[in-house]
Amino acid sequence: MPRIAGVSPDTRNPLLRMLFAYVRRRFGRDVTPLRGYATNGAVLAATTALELAMERARRVDPKLKQLAELRVAALVGCPFCLDIGSALVRKLGVPDDKLLELNEHRTSAAFTPLEKVVLAYADAMTATPVEVDDAQVEELRAHFDEAQVVELTAAIAHENLRGRINHALGYGSDGFSDGAVCVLAASRGPATRSPVHAAG
Repeated sequence: MPRIAGVSPDTRNPLLRMLFAYVRRRFGRDVTPLRGYATNGAVLAATTALELAMERARRVDPKLKQLAELRVAALVGCPFCLDIGSALVRKLGVPDDKLLELNEHRTSAAFTPLEKVVLAYADAMTATPVEVDDAQVEELRAHFDEAQVVELTAAIAHENLRGRINHALGYGSDGFSDGAVCVLAASRGPATRSPVHAAG
């Protein structure tokens, strides 16, 4: 249950109605956290601008970025982010075995060496305090140029921001992964199949 119910998609505010409609077209349904963000115009403007800017950053393979973001969601434990993130990586063609073994990526044979480097970086960035060191960045630089390292770092940091806001405000699954493999929070073990919510 959300801790902040937020603004209804049926709001009389024309700009918010357009934004809700855009998100509904893009994702096929309403996205609950948007209701909370819409209660504060400055926060909504900042988060929307960041989302749009990050979408334009395309120097890193989107599968790598989405896997890293999904790993962050698992570490933070954000139900909404795990639900939508699992759906987004599936849409990019990431196979279920990688979702099922994401929380064991260090020892899993399902991941390529590069994916393991990226996921380890997501782990180190999401730790508190941050555990990134020079050697880890140099390992990334063996695969990426500087602009790509910055983009990957920003994507991981962005998911930390998103996941922590959504988790703190109580936004749960929106049903994006119903009936499909959905990664669980890292402390809860491996991924599982998400149950299909009853209609109505």
